[in-house]
Amino acid sequence: MKQIKITVNSKTHELHVKPWATLLEVIRDELGLTGTKEGCGLGECGACTVIMDGRTVNSCLVLAPEADGKEIITIEALAQGDKLHPIQEAFLERGGLQCGFCTPGIIMSTKALLDENPNPTDEEIRRGIAGNFCRCTGYTKIFESVKSGAQRGGK
Repeated sequence: MKQIKITVNSKTHELHVKPWATLLEVIRDELGLTGTKEGCGLGECGACTVIMDGRTVNSCLVLAPEADGKEIITIEALAQGDKLHPIQEAFLERGGLQCGFCTPGIIMSTKALLDENPNPTDEEIRRGIAGNFCRCTGYTKIFESVKSGAQRGGK
């Protein structure tokens, strides 16, 4: 076992983890934050996207010991009680979600994009969400949701 100290959603945790445990496993199984989804487990789908030290990562590919000392933000950090984050509101109102499985990862990629660039071009949006796959929507509504989130100041 390896001891790590990570800050997830502004709360610091000291944990003993197996050296081969993934950040995704720690987030879901150890911390009980199930908004981050496991899709492919291979870093291909983006369902497990979180923000680590200001950059998006596929949490299924990050070993937990690699996250030692890092700041992690998951989908659970966005809403404040019953008040949704502007990006979440945009996805809800614009229909940027269908089954919802990919939605947390896409929203986290959108947040990272808008944190860095609050007024992205269409091409920047495409690049910003490129690692996230949705099997339901065809991306038109997702793209509209990202634009709407940007207009709402969704940092």
